[in-house]
Amino acid sequence: MLTDNAPPLDMNKTVERPRAVVIGSGFGGLGAAVRLSGKGYHVTVVEQLDAPGGRAYTYHQDGFVFDAGPTLLTAPHIFEDLWKAGGGRLEDDIEIKPCLPFYKIRFDDGDTFTCSGDHEQMRAEVMRVSPEDAEAFERYLDMSREIYDIAFDKLADKPFHSLTFTLANMADLVRLGGYRSVYQRVSQFFKSEKLRIAFSFHPLFIGGNPFSTTAFYCLIAHLERTFGVHYAVGGTGALVRGLVNLLERNGGQLKCNSRVKTILHEGNRATGVELESGERISADLVVSNVDPAWTYGKLLGEKSRRRWTDRKIARSDFSMSLFVWYFGTDRKYEHVDHHSIVLGPRYKGLLDDIFTRKHLTEDFSLYLHRPTKHDPSLAPEGCDTFYVLSPVPNLASGDDWDALAEGYKTRIQKRLEETLLPGFSDHIVTSHYITPQDFQDRYSSHLGAAFAMEPKLFQSAWFRPHNRSEELDGLYMVGAGTHPGAGVPSVLMSAKVVADMIPDAAEVMAHRAKMA
Repeated sequence: MLTDNAPPLDMNKTVERPRAVVIGSGFGGLGAAVRLSGKGYHVTVVEQLDAPGGRAYTYHQDGFVFDAGPTLLTAPHIFEDLWKAGGGRLEDDIEIKPCLPFYKIRFDDGDTFTCSGDHEQMRAEVMRVSPEDAEAFERYLDMSREIYDIAFDKLADKPFHSLTFTLANMADLVRLGGYRSVYQRVSQFFKSEKLRIAFSFHPLFIGGNPFSTTAFYCLIAHLERTFGVHYAVGGTGALVRGLVNLLERNGGQLKCNSRVKTILHEGNRATGVELESGERISADLVVSNVDPAWTYGKLLGEKSRRRWTDRKIARSDFSMSLFVWYFGTDRKYEHVDHHSIVLGPRYKGLLDDIFTRKHLTEDFSLYLHRPTKHDPSLAPEGCDTFYVLSPVPNLASGDDWDALAEGYKTRIQKRLEETLLPGFSDHIVTSHYITPQDFQDRYSSHLGAAFAMEPKLFQSAWFRPHNRSEELDGLYMVGAGTHPGAGVPSVLMSAKVVADMIPDAAEVMAHRAKMA
């Protein structure tokens, strides 16, 4: 075991820098790669797509730029810390600006609720919807802050590998009501169903059902209030490009069109990867940014598994999937916000159909993204870039998306015509969509789940696949499927958890020099 008191490196001895290979170039993979390069490792990132980003991939089509996945940026200080760990400064590579308002929720009856970081404006919105809930709003914010202080600020960047560590924090976790769902906890404060929806829908951004996701995620209200909602100029893809540039400045490399066939190992230690092309890349450690269910179920070959067996994976609950339609228009829609949520006529019933019954319904709720509200560079002059996202069941439903996709897109188009974008169909000049099948085929996501395992209480923290693999020494897990979970801040925190567990390259080299 290496220690913090390793002897200094004998410069008269030639010792090769330790090597790390990272599978996948999503935010988790790039975050881990940058941090390891900052610790002196020679890092190679292998990506199966033709460009970096993973779920944060960028489509360029007919002069329009589409961020494929994450679009809301909270807690920009996490990016600042990541750039610092890689020896750079965020502001030298990326411009991040606040998004005001955060987003607007449109209820099925046409009423709206505007979310922002302005306390008085938010209180006025609550008063307008339900005057009797004004004091409950203040108490809810206090509760959200308390959860944030423990579940995010104190524990999110700590590895939950030890059951003892988990039990030591259990009193706080129980006191904070983690055994309740987000919706149950919100309902303890608000009487208005509209406010219950407005303050409980957030788990859908990380693949969770508000009616089963642990109430720890009530911390999002405080997270948004404290740090705001932001966007990166040039789109989320600009952050991906910035991270790749930072990695390459540190001597790391990115290999696209490089799908991993197997994680190599000798005995019980990971030793690198073999690509489908037959190329082998040796490494001292391997970090997988691939869904842990896919990593364990597909990439370990015939190696026997102690915890994450096929049976264990099959018995786990996975997040919903997504249907995402990207389209560009030849005119602008100035009345549409940067982020909009368009709710359907049902809330709990729709979520039951998606998560429990795995039934694709006629109704849906939508998230509409219009980044050209604040960043016109993402579309040709006088045009708008959009994407609309609809939560749908994962592939456990048995749905044939080759047959369903066009019809589903048409229904979404009709719904947008009826709500935020009347007459927009005549102005669509470019279009593209992805389905749950794409999440499985493009992103190696088990069952096409968009966010890996569902963030239920007993699929969080210690119960989630660990950041240090339970199956192979020298294998680490990063990204949405491991601790602390999905969402850009959490995924970047997982990269910090992994990097903090790995000794600096200088320490490894000093140890090798001593042993030589």
